[in-house]
Amino acid sequence: MNLPCSIEVKNLCQHVSDATGTLTILDNVSLTARAGEALAITGASGSGKSTLLGLMAGLDVPSSGTVSLMGQSLFDLDEEGRAALRARHVGFVFQSFQLLPNLTALENVMLPLELAGRPAEQAARQMLERVGLSARASHYPKTLSGGEQQRVSLARAFVVRPNVLFADEPTGSLDEQNGQKIIELMFALLKEQGATLVMVTHDPAVAARCDRELRLHAGSIEALPA
Repeated sequence: MNLPCSIEVKNLCQHVSDATGTLTILDNVSLTARAGEALAITGASGSGKSTLLGLMAGLDVPSSGTVSLMGQSLFDLDEEGRAALRARHVGFVFQSFQLLPNLTALENVMLPLELAGRPAEQAARQMLERVGLSARASHYPKTLSGGEQQRVSLARAFVVRPNVLFADEPTGSLDEQNGQKIIELMFALLKEQGATLVMVTHDPAVAARCDRELRLHAGSIEALPA
């Protein structure tokens, strides 16, 4: 059965020019991620992984090419329109957690729901319970361990029930034991909610958990195993 595409990328290029000339970061990249699929993006440092992830999420605008997210062409929208589309369909998990330091764990998880004008507190408390942090709801990020902070970021990403989760090195700031716990929790939540995952990772074991791996080399797709 052919599942609909959550993301479709066609002929994506990104060039940066300075006084020394033009640097090609991405060169004619095309790919799809289908609904409910887990896709790993791997490659050496500087291969274009994070740039590709950012363009797929509409956080930046490419030099050329197109990205369709949930059937909507991202770059037919202005910045405000892309932000609204992300608010409806997308969750993010970052290596550096990116929690707001002046908000408690509960308030951090409530934030995306509040910004979308949706009821927030009960859903946020339920999601904190799901990630095992009910007792830490009133704690600020600086009082939480790295593993706890990443669990808060998972709760924040999944509380909106996203169609697509973008994850950029989600275990990169964690030790092996905490990293494994985060990956297990993330994949459990993906299965529960049926979300599509697009994840940048340097860890072969993490990439192996995904349905497919896309490897980049010097801004181009090197291999795309079936």
